Parts: sequence; structure tokens; C-alpha cells
Amino acid sequence: MTGGESVLARAVRILETLTPDTPALTVSEIARRSGLHVATASRLVAALVDLGLLTRRADRRVAVGVRLWELASRASPALGLREAAMPFLEDLHAVVGHSVQLGVLDGAEVIFVERLTAPGAVVNYTRIAGRLPLHASSSGIVLLAHAPRELQEEVLAGPLERFTARTVTTPDRLRALLADARRQGAAVLPGHLHEDAAGVAVPVRARGGAVVAALSVVVPDDGSAHVRVPLLQAVARGIGRTLSGGELLSR
Repeated sequence: MTGGESVLARAVRILETLTPDTPALTVSEIARRSGLHVATASRLVAALVDLGLLTRRADRRVAVGVRLWELASRASPALGLREAAMPFLEDLHAVVGHSVQLGVLDGAEVIFVERLTAPGAVVNYTRIAGRLPLHASSSGIVLLAHAPRELQEEVLAGPLERFTARTVTTPDRLRALLADARRQGAAVLPGHLHEDAAGVAVPVRARGGAVVAALSVVVPDDGSAHVRVPLLQAVARGIGRTLSGGELLSR
């Protein structure tokens, strides 16, 4: 149903059909995924292509255009955070040898603004601009632990999707996990997203101590994930000092 919906809202629905898993689609596929009539989808796709926000490939599939990428990159509120963090992420990645990532809160999800990995790294479901539910990832737990109470209660009310046998899926367990993350300044989640991987995350704080991001690594679930916490906390403080013009932030 599209009655009463603005043209802009319909255009956003079209853009949302293009994901990391489906970066290029036919107009018919876009129409089906967006719930729009084919004629409506075709007309809006043509307009977005004319504006450079979408591009039509040689095989007639539609993909994100360079202009959309340019505008998003230029205006992204995460751009300054990513630029401040990148030198620290590179150093951390060199030490850890597995995936290193930076995530921020977006609604009831964590969205990853940067991710570094390497051949042979343990399995990791995250990707740049990818999202995960807050309850199942170490980054999500850290962000949720410091989020407004209203958001915490919304997530606690569920549903809490299960990924493995160790995923937290009950409100009581999730409350305890959030309390531990606040008390310890870190979240360690072995096997919560994948049986072979453990996520370790710590908060990144800006001026005044507000948590603006989660710094995390994904390492093998061999029982030693917790030993990365002090290193991550030191790196997070470095990022925080850069964000705050040299001011040392409390944990």
C-alpha cells in the first residue's frame, strides 16, 4: 500500500532494497522488494538514475550511484569519528591479527562504520555499513549498556533473536549482561553470533564521557578473548583523546 505516501518515502524504499547482499537488482526485483508497483518503481528508478543517485549497469541492473556515495560520505556524522579512529584501528589490527571494528548506535541496532580484517581471520558477520541487533554482539551490548533507558526497555521487551545456543534471548540474562558491561567497562561474548568466534568490545567516549561508539575485535573462541580487554580499553582512550582534543577521558 502506497496511498498517501510521499515520493521521497517511496524513493527511500527503493534505495533500501540495495544492500551488501543485493548490491544490484532489476527494476522488477526492486519493485517486489520495495512493495511498489512496477510502473511506479520504474519511474522513480529512472529519476534517481538521472540524478546520479543510482546507476544502470550494462546488464540493466540498478546499483547505487557515485553521487549517492559522495553525498553520504560528505555528510556522514560518523566521518570524523572514523578518521580519528583509523590510525588506532590499524595499530590494533596489526597486534590482534583478526577483525577490528568500530560501531555506532542507530535505533535498535549497531551499524559498523569501519572494519579491518585479514585472510585467515576467524569468521565475522560484520561489514562496513552492516548492522547487527544490539543484544547479540559485543559492540551492541556496550552501546546498549550506555543507551537511554527507553531504548534498553524496548530491546529487553524483545523479540531477542537467537543465533547460537549461547545467544542471550531472555530479558533477565540481557539485563545482567548490560550491568556487567557497565561495571567492567567491556563486553565479552563468546560464541553468541557464531560458535567459533568471540566478540570483545569497549566503549569509546567523547568529551564529557558520553559513549559515542564501540571498539571491538572478533577473535577465535578459545577461552582467551577476555585478555584483549586492557588493550582495547587503552586504544579506546587514545581515540577518545583524539576526539576531545587531547583531553583524557575517564573509563
